[in-house]
Amino acid sequence: MALALDALRHGWPVRVGEGPDAGDVLLPAETGFAPCTSAQRMLISAARAVTLKLANQREAAVPEAPVLIRAAQAFDLETARAVADPALDLAHPMKGPFAAEPLEDPEAARAAMELARLAGILPAFLVAPAPAGEAQGVSPADLAAWKDTRRLAIAARARLPVAACETAEIIAFRALDDLREHVALVIGTQDGNRPPLVRLHSECLTGDILGSLKCDCGPQLDAALRAMAEEAGRGGWGVLLYLRQEGRGIGLINKLRAYRLQDFGFDTVDANNRLGLPTEARDFPVAARMLDLLGVHAIRLMTNNPAKVSALRAVGVDVIERVPHQLPPNPHNARYLETKRDRTGHLL
Repeated sequence: MALALDALRHGWPVRVGEGPDAGDVLLPAETGFAPCTSAQRMLISAARAVTLKLANQREAAVPEAPVLIRAAQAFDLETARAVADPALDLAHPMKGPFAAEPLEDPEAARAAMELARLAGILPAFLVAPAPAGEAQGVSPADLAAWKDTRRLAIAARARLPVAACETAEIIAFRALDDLREHVALVIGTQDGNRPPLVRLHSECLTGDILGSLKCDCGPQLDAALRAMAEEAGRGGWGVLLYLRQEGRGIGLINKLRAYRLQDFGFDTVDANNRLGLPTEARDFPVAARMLDLLGVHAIRLMTNNPAKVSALRAVGVDVIERVPHQLPPNPHNARYLETKRDRTGHLL
């Protein structure tokens, strides 16, 4: 898995299927380079297919499956990137005509889309046969094993005085072949008999570090730490889980691409989908595993998102209370918060 993700970031081809030489060779449209520069077919995500008006060509028996398209002439990298990248839609408004072909292995096609997301690249591939051994092989089973949260373990822990609480403790978690390192910050004295106040906070470089006004991430992080410190002052305790899942799981580069599309009038959901990416791609089982490793099984969850409560309960976390965590909007994030309320079910 780690080799496959590295290959995609470097623009090298991969095979997705059971066995090292199974399946066609997939060259990432965004990062690919010569000598593999053209192919008759492309694999694009279901969401990108909707934008390109190709959703009706999906196989009815495989809803939300990626779409395999063939053009009259071979795709070179320039035309492939125009199909993949919505930033090029105005420069290349005429695309096609394309014909859809049946997916021989829908599970492998879905795995390819997931690999692209994890690599932080656009989910689109040139597809071509190639001699055995010329591409990094990975299977859907490899992907499932890589995502198995049992691989996650506590790597280090230390005292970390922070502005909200000078006696806080930080605990770092990692898995062997995953470069993302998640952390937990424990505020107050851990009490296994008392459910802590918990906040799942997905990494947001722009909001947490740079003070972006486009979202409410930074203020939510600060307010959560203050609330946990107040809880600790009353004899309770809190846990902040800081998850390395930038942009709701689509990665920093793709998040910034979505920001650019928002400048053209698209909301958060539509911007992600035009990129061919899901609206929500965060891995909540990782949070459940972190809590389990900390010996925490019942929590009071700070969130405005009922889906987050449901996701945690589905993986065995006893969410005994949803604690609202709403902050005032500003002129730059008002539409973002309205989209959360109206399209993703947040209670705002």
